[in-house]
Formats: sequence, structure tokens, C-alpha cells
Amino acid sequence: MKEEIKKALYILKRGVVDLIEEEELIAKLERSIKEGKPLRIKAGFDPTAPDLHLGHTVLLRKLKQFQNLGHEVYFLIGDFTAMIGDPTGRSETRKALSKEQVLENAKTYKEQVFKILDPEKTKVVFNSSWFSLMNAEDMVRLCAKYTLARILEREDFKKRYQEGIPICLHELIYPLFQAYDSVVLQADVELGGTDQLFNLLIGRDIQREYGQEPQVVMTLPLLEGLDGAQKMSKSLGNYVGIMDPPFEMYGKLMSIPDHLMWKYFELLTDIPIEEVARMREEVEKGVLHPKKVKQLLARTIVSQYHSEEDGKRAEEEFERVFSRKEAPTEAEIIEVKAGTIYLPKFFKELGITKSSSEAKRLIAQRAIDLDHKTVESEEISLIPGTYILRIGKKRFLKLVVSPSHAEE
Repeated sequence: MKEEIKKALYILKRGVVDLIEEEELIAKLERSIKEGKPLRIKAGFDPTAPDLHLGHTVLLRKLKQFQNLGHEVYFLIGDFTAMIGDPTGRSETRKALSKEQVLENAKTYKEQVFKILDPEKTKVVFNSSWFSLMNAEDMVRLCAKYTLARILEREDFKKRYQEGIPICLHELIYPLFQAYDSVVLQADVELGGTDQLFNLLIGRDIQREYGQEPQVVMTLPLLEGLDGAQKMSKSLGNYVGIMDPPFEMYGKLMSIPDHLMWKYFELLTDIPIEEVARMREEVEKGVLHPKKVKQLLARTIVSQYHSEEDGKRAEEEFERVFSRKEAPTEAEIIEVKAGTIYLPKFFKELGITKSSSEAKRLIAQRAIDLDHKTVESEEISLIPGTYILRIGKKRFLKLVVSPSHAEE
């Protein structure tokens, strides 16, 4: 049994930031093996946005590791709590979603998570199924099990309170609702991002209040996005969606800063940590080129969400476009006359941007390339020939420029 536990811990501790408490996890694993009863592993997701990106998969992959070890995964969709909105990390009250929005997002979530989780070993649950049955007395009894002083210890609440920024009462009880989910599910382990540590620890306290053995808490790091600085987020545009097409996914991953590769390997792939450490050492010694390592990373992740063949094709296409300077196969062909093109008007007419100001912002953000050279002006001058125009990370135009009427 000791060897089995050691192997399980080696897998489960990969990438984990907080493990509270490791001794409790070992005891739970030992009991699980002895009794032949799987542990209940919980992770909650508020469906406030319909699309999953690689940042979300850090938790999902850890859930899959528990599944591979024979344990039950409870994928909790917080359809009730999403109508409140998780206040974690918020500097103001979060706008609540309608029930219709929540259910539509939840449907998309369910379709996407099974790119990672085993549907046969996953129990998808909605917390409205128990919260909608609670009456006012039940709510009061739950709130009586925790103090306001403890809730206000949370850094984001404390900061808002000190700065006089309004805190609504429903935000204060959000952590209690999340904790009560663990009581209902009798969770043995709950996973969350490092920003969720406070909420997860309240889950331990509330389980004790209800006479349950407290859950083990495991937190995982928040994944930086393509900019290498801020948390991966669709709103920031620094994300890789798990439904992104292979070439787009590959290209985005090739754009990450070199220093971020190692974290992506650890959290997003199954490549052994020892192998990752070896590659890192070789890169630092100048024996291995960082591009080769990044290609392996991009190919591996594309293969995980599509297929190995898609990973190879995406790599070949990327090399063709960015190394040999050829047009991507899916590039839209646009025929224009030689001369000066005012890009804001050009993009708007083609429907690439909704307005001229949007095009100007893209130029200011250095998000436009002409033949792999950054466009810094709102005008470009073209002579007859063929050019590759890239807009953002995924839109390519093949400009076929013919002589102007004056030249013909």
C-alpha cells in the first residue's frame, strides 16, 4: 500500500501550491484503498462565461488525475451561486447573471469539459438542486455557523471595507454557500485556484459544523496568459481556448515568453517533470534551442485537444508561414490595385473590424504585420506583387496587388 500511496502523491502533488493537509490526504487515500471506496473529489465552476481556456484546464487536469486513480469527480456547476457572483478578487459588486444566461453557459461548459474528463467517471451536479429547496430558516441556520469577523478577514473584503467601497450582504454569504456545497456532496477533497484558498478553508470549517470530516484542500496556480504577465482571460485577449482550431492554438502557444514554457509544461502536459527539468537545464546551458522546446509544448497541447496528426499539421503550417514566409492555407485572398491603402477604412469595408477606430487600436497595439514586419502607420503603400497581411493572432489576408490603372 505504501508504494501505491507514494505513486499517487507523486501524481497528485504535481503543480499544487497548497495542500491542506497532506497527512489527511494520505489517511483518506489509505482508507480508500483498504475499503475499496473511491474518494469524492469536488471542484466548483460558476458558468459566468461559456468558453473554457487553458487556464481552466489546470483544475480539470488535476480532476482527471484523480479519476485515473479511481476516484469520483463531482463537477459542480454553480448555477445558483452564479446568479450571486463570486466576489473573489473583485473591487466592486459583481453583476449577477440571469438564470437563462447561467443555464446556457452551463450547457456549453458540459460540452467542453469532456475533452478532458472521463464522462463515465464524472458526476455533473448543479447546486440549485439543493439551494432552491432551502427556506429562510435553513439560510439563517447556515449563516449562524460563521462570524462576520472571519468573513471580513478576507483580503478583498477587508480592502473594500477600508476604502468605503460597498459590499452587499449576498457577497458576504457567498463563501458559506460554496462551503455548504461541500457538506451536501460530502467532499473528501476540494480543488481550486490559489485565489480560492479562503473559500476552500471555510468549507473545512462548515463541514466540521455539520459533523463531517473536513475536506482536504488543494490549490493550483493561476495560469498567466500569452502576455506572460496577467492571468489568462478571454476579456484580456491573452487566452488559448480549448476549442481553438489547431493552427490558431499552435500559433498562440508559440507566442508565449520563453520563461513561461516551463510552467505550461508542468500544468498543461503529462511530460515527466524530470524531462522538463532536463530540457530547462539544456536551454540554460545553450545546448538546446528554446524554439525546439516551445514547438514540443505547442504540438503536445494541440494533440491533446485535437489529435497527433493535427499537432503535426499545425507545426508544419506554422513553419511554412513564419519560417518560409508563405501564406497560410486558409488565408483569404484579396485583390487590390497598387498604391496607398488606408487600413482603417480597408478593414471596415472588409468586415474585419466593426469600425475604423477599432482598426486604429490594432495598429497602435502593433497587432498588424505586413510580410512579417509590424505595421506602424495607418497607411501602407503597395507595388504589384503578393503580400501576407496578418491581423491579430489568427486572421490572415493574402493581398494580390495588380498594377494601378495609371501603370497599365
